[in-house]
Amino acid sequence: MAGSDEDTQSPFAPLLADLARMRRANLKTAIDDVDKILDLLTKAREQVAGDVDAHRIGMTMTALQNPVKAQLEDINSDLKDVTRAQKGYGKALDKAFPQRELPMETDAMADHPALINRALAMHLLREGQFSVASTFLHEDGDDEMKRDDDEDDADDDADDDGDSAMQNLSEDLQDRFSEMYGILAQLKQRNLTPAIEWARVNNIRLEAKGSNLEFELCKLQYIWLFKGHAANGLPDDESNGQRGARAYAHRHLSRFQSRHLHEIQQLACALIYISNLEASPYRQVFEINSAFDDVAVSFTREFCSLLGLSAESPMYVAVTAGSIALPRLIKYTTYMREKKTEWTTENELAFETPLPESMIYHPIFVCPVSKEQTTEQNPAMMLPCGHVVCRDSLHRIAKGSRYKCPYCPTEGHMKDAMKITF
Repeated sequence: MAGSDEDTQSPFAPLLADLARMRRANLKTAIDDVDKILDLLTKAREQVAGDVDAHRIGMTMTALQNPVKAQLEDINSDLKDVTRAQKGYGKALDKAFPQRELPMETDAMADHPALINRALAMHLLREGQFSVASTFLHEDGDDEMKRDDDEDDADDDADDDGDSAMQNLSEDLQDRFSEMYGILAQLKQRNLTPAIEWARVNNIRLEAKGSNLEFELCKLQYIWLFKGHAANGLPDDESNGQRGARAYAHRHLSRFQSRHLHEIQQLACALIYISNLEASPYRQVFEINSAFDDVAVSFTREFCSLLGLSAESPMYVAVTAGSIALPRLIKYTTYMREKKTEWTTENELAFETPLPESMIYHPIFVCPVSKEQTTEQNPAMMLPCGHVVCRDSLHRIAKGSRYKCPYCPTEGHMKDAMKITF
């Protein structure tokens, strides 16, 4: 059994052991020893304070030397343990993940450092790391100045303009995202007022995009008030509880009737079941365990949308998707080189990359005839019978202006085929 356990042991077990050792070897022991020295010095100071006898003062200071020296040695020993554990973990990392060059032909972004720096700065701003983003941009600007020392003045001016534009963009985005994170912080504390005010100010732009954010926020505010003291801890008065919810509905929900009448009717009818709301048909409407988290996600998405940005950081998506796809890509590239063959189809991979559903943005259609993925130049075409093939396949099976569907007896004219977009 012991041999079997060793055979099934994870290859990362030594790395995990070194990680646990490093976590145990922290600075807490060294800090405790420093506190002990401070206690010794404090007691010695209290003993000599106000004492005019030089002999006793000298004896106190002499008695202090050995304990302080011993504690200093303990501190050095503690720090050595921490350093030793960190070095051991570093060696374990190098052993578990040996550095090797990726078998790629070229680095597509090697000639575009400015784009990489911009993406990094944008990611830091989107994550609310404003001070880090500011430092990054400042240090990147210093590096640019060093690199530009040997370049022409015209190029320097262009780079300066680019740096200035990026700095201005950074300051503007920092202000915007500071506002967003401030509102999200209030939502986390279940305060909907700042989010509702923001949605009301931007109502025209939100409705132009088909967004229902303002109504969803107002609806949640109504439910939050409706549940009263049991949910929000506020006293049931004219501003809270059922009376507060009715007053809020009269003031704020009436203007949403043209688009959300059915939902407003549900909110109003729930008053009939107030004595046993959990057994009513509207129980799910008034379930708010995850409602604040959901509305925070919706708010983030709509806020970023008005800035012309996606809800998730492109840097996060790219790095995550790349991390998932990279092992397969390396394995495939290595295999192709060993076989001395190359995949030559431009902008296509020869295998499927299993990404999470949240990262699949563009559905892919593979023509059942040619087995090729459709592209902008070779789009999917739907025949009158409902079958879909790519345009190149349709042209190949056509005889003149007529064709016969490869999957059913239907015949038709080329002009009847319709381009479709997924």
